[in-house]
Amino acid sequence: MAPTISPLAGTIGLPVTRVDVQALLKAYYELSPDSGEASQRVSFGTSGHRGCSFERSFNQWHVWAIVQAICDYRSANNVSGPLYLGVDTHALSQPAFESAIEVLAANRVDVFIAANGEFTPTPVISHAILRYNRGRTQALSDGIVITPSHNPPDSGGLKYNTTNGGPADTAVTRWIQVRANALLSQHLTGISRLDFASALQSDSTHTINFLDPYVDDLADVIDMASIARSGLHIGVDPMGGAGVHYWARIAERYAINLSIINTQIDPQFGFVPLDWDGKIRMDPSSSFAMQRLIALRGQFDIAFACDTDHDRHGVVVPELGLLSPNHYLSAAMDYLGAHRPLWQAAAGIGKTVVSTSMLDRIAAKQKRTLHETPVGFKYFSEGLMDASLIFACEESAGASFSRFDGSVWTTDKDGISAALLAAEMTAVTNQNPAKRYLAIELEHGVIYGDRVEAAASAAQKAGLAKLAPNHFTQTSLAGDEIVSVRNAAPGNNQAIGGIKMVSANGWFAARPSGTEAIYKIYAESFRSAEHLRAILSDAQILIAGALESAND
Repeated sequence: MAPTISPLAGTIGLPVTRVDVQALLKAYYELSPDSGEASQRVSFGTSGHRGCSFERSFNQWHVWAIVQAICDYRSANNVSGPLYLGVDTHALSQPAFESAIEVLAANRVDVFIAANGEFTPTPVISHAILRYNRGRTQALSDGIVITPSHNPPDSGGLKYNTTNGGPADTAVTRWIQVRANALLSQHLTGISRLDFASALQSDSTHTINFLDPYVDDLADVIDMASIARSGLHIGVDPMGGAGVHYWARIAERYAINLSIINTQIDPQFGFVPLDWDGKIRMDPSSSFAMQRLIALRGQFDIAFACDTDHDRHGVVVPELGLLSPNHYLSAAMDYLGAHRPLWQAAAGIGKTVVSTSMLDRIAAKQKRTLHETPVGFKYFSEGLMDASLIFACEESAGASFSRFDGSVWTTDKDGISAALLAAEMTAVTNQNPAKRYLAIELEHGVIYGDRVEAAASAAQKAGLAKLAPNHFTQTSLAGDEIVSVRNAAPGNNQAIGGIKMVSANGWFAARPSGTEAIYKIYAESFRSAEHLRAILSDAQILIAGALESAND
């Protein structure tokens, strides 16, 4: 299953290979989905609905239907406060933003959009929701973010954040998905809509400064004063994303020595190096997509990047290059545990089932409960909201953590604060995250980890998601006795949409991607790199056999 790495990975693609933006936009408006085709229906994955206008999976019909369904959900659940609407820099995001406004205005929803057409990162919408709702018990706010996250330039996406500021949970997205698909099957009957010009001028459509309140509050979650005093030279690559104008304001507001290596906005994202498969992805956890910043690492004391909606982060250090997300998340939690004295001792740590076991060891050292969930930040939102979790993370380089006083910061992933924490850590301890992780390994032992992925059809993904422990009869994994096989997460007993197998000396988990036509196997060995390869090899054989057995 080992992915075939494109010979062009890490290089800038030729202009001829980039998406035709005009054709993409034309398809958004002119093509409509066939509601009888599963691939063209609304489908909420781990975070919202995503698709491509060429494939009739993200067109204006989808946006109209989803936003009308959200309006209907709000009415049914007495959500009557303002709705904050954010948008990223993907080509399909602007027309989708306009389509959303048309429906929201027709439904008389008080919607707040960024002043002057500014892009708005996902964590900023979460921050705005929580800021408005603080101290309120009724007429609460919620939000929509128009983004397909780090997905390729031809992608579009839309996600809904509820009144807790985080991604809607499965019950909510299921309700919205069913309602939206019903509207599609009715050829849009039941959708209220104004034309965009009228919607924009509606008295229910308002502009707001999202940027300054978020930037001003950063000092409540990051030690910006220590970063400024240190004089660290910080490099930032916004990767052409929604936070592109936030970094200059952060540098100015806190007088930090920060250089932005590129402020370009290009819907083709032609400046982003090609990912492992030769596609453009604005993924700050990919060493291929991050080649531009990695090449400049010698110019900075610490550097980082965020994806298109700025909910993910990637950290680059001079001596190593891009730090593994699992290594950085471990270093971050280890550091925070020692430098946030006001955090409640009873508060726990959240991680997904595919995140590193090093977090288990750090949680044990800090005597904190570990809350292990399926992939999806929605499973952490309530815990972050009520401060029963003070740190939550996903292996795919997403995290959020509490303010200094232990209260909630954001209930969605925040790539900006997670990135700035790397600078704080370096400034306060004179030890960058890579060096801190080496110290963690000396204390807790070395863990060898990897993730492999490959293309998968919808049928293959569906089969993998349905695997159960009884589909496996083997008793050993890479020479060690299997101690557990699970298809539900121990933290909340929710289905993980795949399988996780654990031995005394390692584990693997296999699950389909919720956003792309691929599936992934994650693995860790507590012994050696060779043992890790054996786990991955066994995993592929075990999964193939289980899928065959399940289909019999």
